[in-house]
Amino acid sequence: MNKFLRKGFIQVFIGISLCFIAPVIVSQAFNNQDHPFFVIVLIIGAILLLLAIFYGYRGIVNILNGTLGPKNKLN
Repeated sequence: MNKFLRKGFIQVFIGISLCFIAPVIVSQAFNNQDHPFFVIVLIIGAILLLLAIFYGYRGIVNILNGTLGPKNKLN
């Protein structure tokens, strides 16, 4: 298997996993707004949401590079 494909599939898997984990953490933070760690848990959930988007995008880019070849540069 091409190294771009393997890396892409791993990144997409991480992104999908974070897509399930991060909303649960954010919703638990909002359910416990009176808890002293509310802000910390909410920030961690927001960071995980952003990482889910990032890993999903990078994984798709790597899968496309693995199947279609890297983007050719003019110079």
